Amino acid sequence: MEGTDVNIWAVIVSALSAFLIGGLWYSPALFGKAWMKETGLTNEEIENANMAKIFGLAFIFILVMAYSLAMFLNDPSIDMQMGAFYGFLTGFTWVALALAVNSLYERKSWKYMVINGAYWSVVFTLMGLILGAWK
Repeated sequence: MEGTDVNIWAVIVSALSAFLIGGLWYSPALFGKAWMKETGLTNEEIENANMAKIFGLAFIFILVMAYSLAMFLNDPSIDMQMGAFYGFLTGFTWVALALAVNSLYERKSWKYMVINGAYWSVVFTLMGLILGAWK
């Protein structure tokens, strides 16, 4: 089927980039402390979590998201700049705003919405850039 041939290596690297960004984004140096405060999680709860399960499932979900984005960007005319632009639009208008809607109903703070929404906007921008550049 035409248009379904995606670069699987670009998809994998895109998914891995989400973990690299997440490691920085949610570190104490950036937004980790604020995120923990907004979620109500403690260090003890995080240390006692099943991190293999969390990271394993998160990687699978992000891999599916990266593959889906690759399908949308699978046009020879889409370059690195357009990939980044479309990635940003996806991350902000679909993902971040969907999280914001859920957060409103869950009575989460604006800070919580911005930390998580901005993370996904940055992730999808980088994934779009990678997928647009690496055909």
